[in-house]
Amino acid sequence: MMKAEDIMTKDVVTIRGSATVAEAVELMKKKGLRALVVDRRYDNDAYGIVTETDIVYKVTAYGKDPRQVRIYEIMSKPCIIVNPELTVEYVARLFANTGIRRAPVFQGKLLGIISITDILTKSDFVDTPKVLLLEERVQKAIEEARAICTQQGAYSKACAAAWDEVEELQAEAAHQKAESMVSAKLSFEEYCRENPDAPECRRYNS
Repeated sequence: MMKAEDIMTKDVVTIRGSATVAEAVELMKKKGLRALVVDRRYDNDAYGIVTETDIVYKVTAYGKDPRQVRIYEIMSKPCIIVNPELTVEYVARLFANTGIRRAPVFQGKLLGIISITDILTKSDFVDTPKVLLLEERVQKAIEEARAICTQQGAYSKACAAAWDEVEELQAEAAHQKAESMVSAKLSFEEYCRENPDAPECRRYNS
């Protein structure tokens, strides 16, 4: 499966926390970016992040002078960082659970930045969703287990271990499908709470 390092944007643009919002806006316009990673002040310091949303919601919306407001006043710090080895699915779940749209990718040093746009446009989740990958792995594991049991005997340790692996993969696939069903049910429940008079919700609510 694809990992964060496979789809992240490697050309990361950083800015000092002491810089003004006006400087950040100019840099964003110049580079065509929606967020900037805020540099650490020292080695063990945490990274920060400032986004276009921060600027619009915290500066523009209140009529503040962007030449007088400093980045450290509106940035998010410490910000959530992503390990480059994390799978795209895990990163997407992290974003969903925290409500963030992008995060620096870090492992010993700043490697890049990953966003929901990267997940949508660069990952292979459309062509190879995890559920299908798991089903393929289950079928392959079954074939391998049958071959091992034929060669080494139905009561051999190797045969038992092979079928144990099959059961683990089947359990993971079942869990993945169950999560999808629960997610869909919760989404429908929320829709019906917001639209109680909708025809499709009347039976559900009664």
